[in-house]
Amino acid sequence: MKKFTLVLSLLFLGSMSWAQSSSDTCIDASTATAITSAGLYSVDIIDGTDVPDPLCAANGIGADNGEWFRFIPAATDYYIVSTDSDILTQNSGKDTRVHIYSGSCGSLSCVAGDDDSGGGFTSKVGFNANAGETYYIAWDDRWDDTNFDFEISVSVPPPSPPVTFTNLSVNATGSDRGVVDMNNDHLDDLVSVTSTNININYQLETGGFDSVNITTSEADFTPSWSLAAGDIDGNGYNDLLYGGTQGVTFMYANSDGTTFTEVSGTEYVFSQRSNFIDINDDGNLDAFVCHDIAPNVYYINDGSGNLTFYQGASPIVPKGLGTHASGGNYGTVWVDYDNDRDMDLFIAKCRGGSVTHKWNELWQNDGTGTYTNVADGAGYYASNFPGEGHNNSSNLGDPVQTWSSAWADFDNDGDMDVYVGASSTADGGHKLMRNNGDGTFSDITAGSGVVGAPFGIENSPADFDNDGYVDILTNGSVLFNNGDGTFYLLSDSMPPSGPIGDVNNDGFLDVFNGSVRINNAESGNNWLKVTTVGTTSNKNGIGARVEINTPGLGTQIRDVRSGEGFRYMSTMNTHFGIGTDTSITSVTIYWPSGTVDVITNPAINSSLNVVEGETLSLEQSIVDDLILYPNPTKDILNLNATYGFEDAVYTVFDMNGRRVMNNRFSSNVIDVTSLSAGNYILRIMHDGVMASQKFIKK
Repeated sequence: MKKFTLVLSLLFLGSMSWAQSSSDTCIDASTATAITSAGLYSVDIIDGTDVPDPLCAANGIGADNGEWFRFIPAATDYYIVSTDSDILTQNSGKDTRVHIYSGSCGSLSCVAGDDDSGGGFTSKVGFNANAGETYYIAWDDRWDDTNFDFEISVSVPPPSPPVTFTNLSVNATGSDRGVVDMNNDHLDDLVSVTSTNININYQLETGGFDSVNITTSEADFTPSWSLAAGDIDGNGYNDLLYGGTQGVTFMYANSDGTTFTEVSGTEYVFSQRSNFIDINDDGNLDAFVCHDIAPNVYYINDGSGNLTFYQGASPIVPKGLGTHASGGNYGTVWVDYDNDRDMDLFIAKCRGGSVTHKWNELWQNDGTGTYTNVADGAGYYASNFPGEGHNNSSNLGDPVQTWSSAWADFDNDGDMDVYVGASSTADGGHKLMRNNGDGTFSDITAGSGVVGAPFGIENSPADFDNDGYVDILTNGSVLFNNGDGTFYLLSDSMPPSGPIGDVNNDGFLDVFNGSVRINNAESGNNWLKVTTVGTTSNKNGIGARVEINTPGLGTQIRDVRSGEGFRYMSTMNTHFGIGTDTSITSVTIYWPSGTVDVITNPAINSSLNVVEGETLSLEQSIVDDLILYPNPTKDILNLNATYGFEDAVYTVFDMNGRRVMNNRFSSNVIDVTSLSAGNYILRIMHDGVMASQKFIKK
């Protein structure tokens, strides 16, 4: 069935576009009057029986109907198909998804596709099209099905991409949510789930996948909002966390990873981003879940994999981790932004209107399980928690309408910067914030190239071209890092948002969403992959800082994280591009326990598996010129040595090697009043130098 609509073109004053091409099936569209030029066109209703296939846009299956248009351009050019509500304001509040094909009906190939790159949840995608060639533009009703306009316009094509991606179909059942090692072989696997099934495409050392469906008890809550992975019970196999609209389900892997046991909480949690992290620094992996309409929740591990539910402030976390009564918590990243070797928490917020719960927050970890919001831009915590005061010292407390952020050391200066990607134009657009190294951030958005990036909910860091500078996957586009504080945006033929990992073990990062977008590795740049196995720390080494040094690029850093972006679970292997450098001077791993491992001259273009504590013991760093007094002490340790303490990080361990204190020096005095009587080791790290000395607490 054809639908005929006449609309006024926005592109050419006084011109008219006869959109005589809306069809219920691809076959109908193949004989309908084709669109041949730029213009504005309308979709009255998506009620066609032909659902677009294959899917070219993100966010999986779920459509019941499609609406088809045939496009035969009169001129070879770069075309953009858009419902962007920031331009087409009549589309405000609409949620569209588009797929663009070449070929013939029944044998279509994806050219491009998009879900949320326009304003709000609208679509915007570009592609190169040849004059006289037939293309099909198909809209589906995955989210919305009536009354929207779309514009076809001609634009300047983006620069040639440093890498391209090839679409690879895989036998995946369910919603594709993760790229993570599920069988403890340090290779990234593909994870898709339903309420009663976990489908794992295990990556084979010889290439390809072994697709296995594991039947589970029906989950009370499915990962409708997010998925996280981590080894809760320390048996060597990753468990899964499902963040659902009504609550949270944990899927525990058995001792060989072949079956899963379902455990769901009874608490109501309107879940958003979820993470695994050692919240209270006891060596056990805990779980954290953003709550949309109430204070955030977390599950503390007793060391045997048993989790206790907490919400807001508690004896475990005295100030909580995002305690706004109205929630508004969307996308979290655990990141050591202040380089004191413990993990802090950034919360991307998204709730509209003149309200305090939409302001982004940064919770600084003091190393003892107490977190303080240093991005209280709205003054909420100052007014609701007397004695705290108004604290936006980081300069990250602002009301950018965002669902997720990308944290990485974008300028390779040794500290983590942040791209705060806006989901709409409400309260401002995207922001690029540079870490000044002193706990503050500067806005360097102007001139950085990020302003034109698509709006949407997914932003994740990854060095796709292995040049040693971290790029950003953002809503079907990639912001490629120039290495000088600027980025250039590529949208044509870039992968959709999805979990990121190396699914063919070639050292280049790929993306999984319905199918796999294989990175074709044209740059040929060198790389290193580091996998972490905790012993005193959690098994995955989540929360570890990995640092490498190469002759040409200097220092690069990564944090081991479980849960980035908004929805997906990306690899926990840390990946470094090293460009044309042909050697690596050293790799240093700062574990959550305080253990430090140093590996010198590892092989390039290889995977380095590091077991915590295998290279250096605490006793090896004990020196004579670090003088502590009084020793024994009741409360205060004074320090004197032949070197200074400015910006150094200190850690106190008990004699079992467990970290009991951790902080950055503000003077050469340490208050140890809170420690129990006994023997301890103080370790100081500064500029790669490590010095330790024993002391006694009376």
